Amino acid sequence: MSNNIKLLSPSVLSFVGDAVYSLLVRTYLSDKSRPSGELHNMAVEFVKAPAQAAAFNKIESYLTEEELSVFRRGRNFHTSNTPKSSSGHDYHIATGIECLFGFLHLSGRTQRINELFSIIIKN
Repeated sequence: MSNNIKLLSPSVLSFVGDAVYSLLVRTYLSDKSRPSGELHNMAVEFVKAPAQAAAFNKIESYLTEEELSVFRRGRNFHTSNTPKSSSGHDYHIATGIECLFGFLHLSGRTQRINELFSIIIKN
């Protein structure tokens, strides 16, 4: 892990954040008594770009300046491909969310991750 997480590229932060966010979703869904295929489909709905864009709208007002800065770095990061299932706008916001969650994870801010995810799930 880098000594200065702030210097990591948004690509690396979003790579880690994608896994962190997915694990949070899967953990949240783990108490549902459903077949694994159905749980997988439910998880996919949570991690799609439009759902992550909606999640950002729920937490935006709770973010610190530092967190907003990390989010913006991820959102503004140029990606070469956008999935056909989402708009470019939603995809960039989703990348920002993943970047933020990756940054928080690599910074050891587990409590903050849980706080933000709790806001997403409550609303």
